[in-house]
Amino acid sequence: MSTTVKRGYFPNDQKEFGSDSIDKLHNAGQDLLYLLNQGYNIKGAAAFVGNHYLLSERQRLALVRAISPNESLRIRKNKEVKSIPHGCTVNIDGFNTIITLEVALSDSLLLKCMDGTIRDLAALRGTYRLIDKTDKAILLIGSILEKNKVDKAVFYLDAPVSNSGRLKQRITELLNPFAFEVNVEVINNVDSVLETLDHVITSDAIILDKCVSWINLNAKIIREINKTYPYIDFSVFANDFDVVSNTCR
Repeated sequence: MSTTVKRGYFPNDQKEFGSDSIDKLHNAGQDLLYLLNQGYNIKGAAAFVGNHYLLSERQRLALVRAISPNESLRIRKNKEVKSIPHGCTVNIDGFNTIITLEVALSDSLLLKCMDGTIRDLAALRGTYRLIDKTDKAILLIGSILEKNKVDKAVFYLDAPVSNSGRLKQRITELLNPFAFEVNVEVINNVDSVLETLDHVITSDAIILDKCVSWINLNAKIIREINKTYPYIDFSVFANDFDVVSNTCR
């Protein structure tokens, strides 16, 4: 893979998420948070706020992915595993995790969200191809899992997404030398499976609300490789939300 690809790069991001736009985005985020905490539907509330502030589609998507009502924060934080238990099996939302790391390695736009997760705006919509950052992303996952002495890692890949088979082969090849067992499942119902499991690695909000427990792995990895990553930071809105998170399950 000799071609350099910037996963998640959009030319207008510098303008739409630059210093001149941050105050407007934060104001819009506060308004959206207020509406969500009053019980408004995310789709309708985001449309209302987006229209009021004349936000672009990408700016609206950023708010939807970054802002969470207090009840969702409570649910997610109470299920978060802060320290990866030695000897556990982790269940990984493959495309979700790898794509976000590819975006980070591309120095493209990432969101630091209210629930502490890191989310991207890559918007691949069911199409995926391996790029020059893919191998490094996979190896970063392998390194941190080995360091934390997990027993097994199960990657779940969405079968309908293009190149899922090729990604499975690459994960298997690259992680085979590591000290933990690796299994890659290519299935049609990744979300519904992960929603029933513990030690889930994902930033998908719906899965986080339903799974038994979850690990914020990408935040840990990106913090290690770039402590000063220039996130668009919405986590400040969670400062007033007080909840005690679990350290281990």
